[in-house]
Amino acid sequence: MSSSSQLHVLVLAAGKGTRMRSDLPKVLHALAGRTMLDRVLDAADCVQPASVSVVLGYGASQVEAAIGRLGIRWVLQAEQLGTGHAVRCALDESAFAADDRVLILYGDIPLLDAEVVRSLVDAALRAPLAVMTTVLADPTGYGRIIRNSAHAMVAIREQKDATPAEQGIVEINTGLMCVRADMLRHWLAQLAPQNAQGELYLTDIVGMAHAENVLIEGVVTPDPIKVTGVNDRWALAQLEREWQLRQAKALALAGTTIADPARLDIRGEVTMGRDVTIDVNVILEGRIVLGDDVVIGPNCVIRNATLGKGVHIHAFSHIDGADLAEEVVVGPYARLRPGTELARGSRIGNFVEIKASRIGAGSKINHLSYVGDTVMGAECNVGAGTITCNYDGANKHRTTIGDRVFVGSSSQLVAPVTVGSGATIGAGSTITKNVPEDQLAIGRAPQVLKAGWQRPAKKKNK
Repeated sequence: MSSSSQLHVLVLAAGKGTRMRSDLPKVLHALAGRTMLDRVLDAADCVQPASVSVVLGYGASQVEAAIGRLGIRWVLQAEQLGTGHAVRCALDESAFAADDRVLILYGDIPLLDAEVVRSLVDAALRAPLAVMTTVLADPTGYGRIIRNSAHAMVAIREQKDATPAEQGIVEINTGLMCVRADMLRHWLAQLAPQNAQGELYLTDIVGMAHAENVLIEGVVTPDPIKVTGVNDRWALAQLEREWQLRQAKALALAGTTIADPARLDIRGEVTMGRDVTIDVNVILEGRIVLGDDVVIGPNCVIRNATLGKGVHIHAFSHIDGADLAEEVVVGPYARLRPGTELARGSRIGNFVEIKASRIGAGSKINHLSYVGDTVMGAECNVGAGTITCNYDGANKHRTTIGDRVFVGSSSQLVAPVTVGSGATIGAGSTITKNVPEDQLAIGRAPQVLKAGWQRPAKKKNK
């Protein structure tokens, strides 16, 4: 590549994925919480291409809407006539310079990473055609790399077109290529459907390059999993588990205790402190930050959350969009919804739901309560069955609670309402008016006693 040449990326994503047995386009199926196509586009971004084009076919509008990235050129392959035809569709709408390089990727290789992509682009600096290969113990179903006696790559033979001897070759084609633009146009113009499928195979350009004595640079990746494509849901499940095990291993080596790596799912970006402990069946989604000495019990879901040093999450708790300071205790069976902020040493117990609220240092809401749209001070104690009634059927309203407030069990605080510091709410109260500091508020109907009252008896059948 000259100093003025550019790198362009073509991602082939037109296939329906019949073996997925799904109405969803194949590239929109997810691995670790993100679509396969999104993951491939991330890998492409790492080489800072001048342009990115995605070739679509089945479900084109659905794919385009789901990805939602700016700056992508979407190319429609109305008929799926093979990989060569897909690339031809993209080049017909482009104005690449002759010495530009075209990096060809596939939207169903979800574990593709920057290291693999960069190695292929670097190889294209040394030759007009660079091809990514790998070695498999069982190469069934893949195109085989054909080499001559000098070990030079001379062709790629698809499984259905390979001879028995060629089918014994274990070096396979990954589909990934980086090609000089003028040579790619030249070879695409010569493609013909001379194969069992009646399609235009992009792989045929390797044989053309060899016939013209064009240098072909083969790049063998030592990690086949990074270049493995997905053809069915079982293959996707296997890649998912491999990816998860690799994430778990990285966390363990960085100082995290993982009870069972096969029962941890990471579906986002996780930052861990030292001596974190994670029990079984935990799901981590989105952006997660865990401080030192955090303990997460079994069967928890943590999403887009920050957990400070020494936080303890007990079993079956769901945390979404929450920020927990140091030494907070949550659960079991607690739910923290977006906008929850828990100050140092606060405690949220079983079957408690918190939403869009700030809970002060040392405050406790331990049993069967709902707190929403609330600002609560420090060292408060909220009894079982307490509800902040924040929604009037049309609008949300704020409850403000000062420091050292005691709320008796089975109370309702009807927002908007303010409870002053040091106040006490009697059990079973419905509070509709502000409570001044250090006062007792009781808002319940007076108890009525009726002497001689007879409980109704069942009528006897006649």
